[in-house]
Amino acid sequence: MRAPLSLIVLSTLALAACGPNVDLTKGLQVVDVTTGWHDAGIQDDGNNKLVPAVTFKVKNISNQDLRALQMNAIFKQVGNEEEWGSGFLIVSKSDGLAANAVSQPFTVNSQKGYTSLDPRADMLHHSQFVDGRVLLFAKYGSVQWTKVAEYQIERRLLNP
Repeated sequence: MRAPLSLIVLSTLALAACGPNVDLTKGLQVVDVTTGWHDAGIQDDGNNKLVPAVTFKVKNISNQDLRALQMNAIFKQVGNEEEWGSGFLIVSKSDGLAANAVSQPFTVNSQKGYTSLDPRADMLHHSQFVDGRVLLFAKYGSVQWTKVAEYQIERRLLNP
């Protein structure tokens, strides 16, 4: 009995999409990282707003293309495990991030931050200011989300 050609093609494509797994903690490297506080402008109430931010690139240090590579940045305050903001990124689509390739730079700003009538530079030195951190997670294909990096947010303005 002969299988229809379309069934054979679909089976072949499905098997090709299920390539070998890569341990993203060893196969992906976060490079060229910059953290700080983004000036989110003046809010409707007249307050200045600062939010934690991160800019980074990722390097594929595995020996295979990483197709459908996604990243998620989760912001938290130091000493607090609640999410303070997040950002989802598509690093590569079906073309993949080639072995030894480096992505374009990505920037993620938290949605939450600090507001004050104080000048922005003074806000970073306020007695109630709590530092932030960012956790970076990655996944590709059907692999589960994997934490690949964590950084303290530097106490500096990114766009003075």
